[in-house]
Amino acid sequence: MAALLIKTDDDFNLDRIADSGQCFRWTKQEAHVLPACGTDLASAACPASVSQSFPARGTDLAYAACPASVSQSFPACGTDSCTYRIIAGKSCLYITDLGNGFFELDCSENEYSRFWQDYFDLKEDYRSIRRRIDPVQDPFLWEAAEHEKGIRILRQDPWEMLITFIISQNRNIPAIRRSVELLSETCGEKKTDSRGLEYYAFPEPAALAALTEKELSDCRLGYRCKYVHAAARAVEDGKIDLNSLREADDAAATDALTGLFGVGIKVASCVSLFGLHHIDSFPIDVWMKRILAEQYPEGYPFDRYSPYNGIYQQYMFAFYRHFY
Repeated sequence: MAALLIKTDDDFNLDRIADSGQCFRWTKQEAHVLPACGTDLASAACPASVSQSFPARGTDLAYAACPASVSQSFPACGTDSCTYRIIAGKSCLYITDLGNGFFELDCSENEYSRFWQDYFDLKEDYRSIRRRIDPVQDPFLWEAAEHEKGIRILRQDPWEMLITFIISQNRNIPAIRRSVELLSETCGEKKTDSRGLEYYAFPEPAALAALTEKELSDCRLGYRCKYVHAAARAVEDGKIDLNSLREADDAAATDALTGLFGVGIKVASCVSLFGLHHIDSFPIDVWMKRILAEQYPEGYPFDRYSPYNGIYQQYMFAFYRHFY
């Protein structure tokens, strides 16, 4: 498959998204060096918004006379790049950060427009959202946002997020990742990525609901087995319609989610933010309790930062984990 080149001037940092605690099927690939000067990069397919800025396809991008806005910002040949393999639902993508706002994706323009552009929430202007913070009025949040800029709230599948965050209770990230992969290998559809490597799609509700207690236990779910099975059964039986909750307000979505066995406020808030894309949802775990107590002893100004509290929560959460 031909590579797709995209260019964005907005905040978009793969490492910071991968480390933000919202996605568990991102795998960083071995670092590699960008192609040497003289390599034909422009033969890659470009979406219309990008191809207008690039030389004609088939030209040698490394030597082509690029418009100033491109030639001044395209990464130097021979520099390191950053690549992730991302499994989202049934899809798999390799995405490489080429530097200076350029990204290479191993998908078609149609697949990008249909799925991945929304998945990365690339139609939203995160830079403008970040710049709403007043550095004098709220120096802590301003510093957190400046350091963690590049985090975006992924538009992920609410079913996958429901099961993932049920699994996440009282566990570290490696353990969560391991259980998600074991579940997928146990009853997810086997597929092949663009490089010929196998992967497993996240299982459908019916497949997960059909697993025995032992099969669930073998996925290292511990006491969460009964919660996962109950959630799968509820979704499969139509007792809760996760997709319809996208249009519900956050309070109604939280009420519906906490009605599920084993789902508390924190898990429901994570599903709302990362699965329903209710970006005003504000998950509170032990880290956030500490932040609110230490940085906002008189109360966090939710009204001031609405409707983007979830984005600001991610900046604070990531920043505090790194520096406090």
